Amino acid sequence: MNHTVAAIDLGTNTARLLIAGRDPYRQIVLKRIITRLGGGFTRERGLSEEAQLRSIAALKEFALDMSHHGVVRLRAVATSAVRDAKNGEGFVQRVLAETGIALEVIDGMEEAVLTLRGVGSILDRKDCDLAVFDVGGGSTEYTLASDLQPVFSRSLPIGVVRLTEGKVGVVEMEDKISRELTALQKDLAAQGLEERFRKSTLVGTAGTATTLAAIDMGMEDYDYKRVNNYTMPLAAVEKIYRQLLPLTPQQRLEVKGLEPGREDLIIAGVLVVLTTMRIFGFETFKVSDSGLLEGLILGV
Repeated sequence: MNHTVAAIDLGTNTARLLIAGRDPYRQIVLKRIITRLGGGFTRERGLSEEAQLRSIAALKEFALDMSHHGVVRLRAVATSAVRDAKNGEGFVQRVLAETGIALEVIDGMEEAVLTLRGVGSILDRKDCDLAVFDVGGGSTEYTLASDLQPVFSRSLPIGVVRLTEGKVGVVEMEDKISRELTALQKDLAAQGLEERFRKSTLVGTAGTATTLAAIDMGMEDYDYKRVNNYTMPLAAVEKIYRQLLPLTPQQRLEVKGLEPGREDLIIAGVLVVLTTMRIFGFETFKVSDSGLLEGLILGV
């Protein structure tokens, strides 16, 4: 009997597909395409036509992969960009008509729960409180978890595409991130959770966190097994930031471990990581390549 299942995570920056066999679980295909769905996003228009076309092309490719591998069940979700777009519903209908993929738009809380499930599947230590942050293209989710269950979760509008396309300088970007994180701090304090959050194990998931690990290891070929549970000290993140900041996006592509398509976004991403660590006093964070996508497939 065929137990091949699939999950799709259509994010603001990256479209990802995971095809796996169940009973026992085994990964068959893992594919990621940077489509920048949130590129050119405006409040008046929502998702731009070019961005929609790039994402539909990627989803058509995913549909072929799934057909080739005889996928019997799929869960496909869209996050921040589609959630916030005026034309998000129209885009979902268009995706169904052109690719046959039924996209489900999930809210920040469900995104956090699914991400937690994915992160928990690879962590070497999960018996402690976890402060998980997922730096996305449109938003960044922060979740305090105990026994892999969310105790507190917030979605903040500090995604890397949103910050980068704001066309502001590094100082303004840092200011925006600091304001959002200070509000988060107050939120946690109001619920008597700030101290607990600070004492948790900080875990970073998604492209910014995994890119920092890959750069720190000087990875020529990305290997998610080496990235999972890799510990990044604050000093190493600061060093990478100083290395990347003066370079042009083109020059950054020469840096080992930096994925093409992320060269202009990485500064915003590293600033989110740095500001999170500084405001809450974290000396290190643990990296997880597993996140929303893996959380999805475990429930298919």
